[in-house]
Amino acid sequence: MQALVGNASDYAATSFDVALQAFARGAKIVRFASTGQLPLFALVTAPKTTVEIRSINDLQTRTIGISGIGNADHILVIYLMKKAGADPSKVRFVSIGTNLFEALVRDQVDAGMVQEPALSLITAEGGKVLMNAMDLADANKYLGGPYEFMGVAVRAGERQQRLDEMRRLARALEKGLTDTRRLSTEEAVDALPKVLIAGSTHRAQLISVLERYKRSLYPPDAKINTAAANRVVDAHKSAGLLAPSIDVAGLLDLSVIDR
Repeated sequence: MQALVGNASDYAATSFDVALQAFARGAKIVRFASTGQLPLFALVTAPKTTVEIRSINDLQTRTIGISGIGNADHILVIYLMKKAGADPSKVRFVSIGTNLFEALVRDQVDAGMVQEPALSLITAEGGKVLMNAMDLADANKYLGGPYEFMGVAVRAGERQQRLDEMRRLARALEKGLTDTRRLSTEEAVDALPKVLIAGSTHRAQLISVLERYKRSLYPPDAKINTAAANRVVDAHKSAGLLAPSIDVAGLLDLSVIDR
């Protein structure tokens, strides 16, 4: 996003959280395509706290590991707790970075927000999933539906001159989304740039994870789901990171992709 705002790139592919905060700080950008309808996080307990922490409400007075204060995973925990009727101010959040598996398995925190493969590894060690935001069924249950994540933005002042290019880019992204959902998982993994999996001994695990989540994570097209975007807006407001009065309608350009 910094590269886009600083005129070093023509487009920015980021999480909606990043685009939202940039827009709130005055960045003249518009988001016109969506490529991910769920965040890559799951809220899990440490093996030692599985018995005591049975629901999101039980997180009060506990220590929760996150990647960083104000990051997307931190905001999502606050949102989940408030929707469950719990008080996030009674939680001790600990910024650990992205490698939360060690902190959980060593019982250094009571619960944490993890990604894959840490999710599979910690559940194998006895941790319990409280909410898996990578699973559409859990998103529907705990959030009310999809929660806008990855997508593409452009500088607002260049929107008109780039409109044809933006539409071609959106069509290409939609073809990629279709292929990701349609192709066998093995084919999808084989199509990845070799450098991404060079030296990996866990190809089977990657295939298993992608097979489990690909229809939840990737939308059928690149159209922006306004309800999903508004859930992220509500989460940021709930965490005190957006003023209640802020209007983000100007961030979403819904006319680039034919609806």
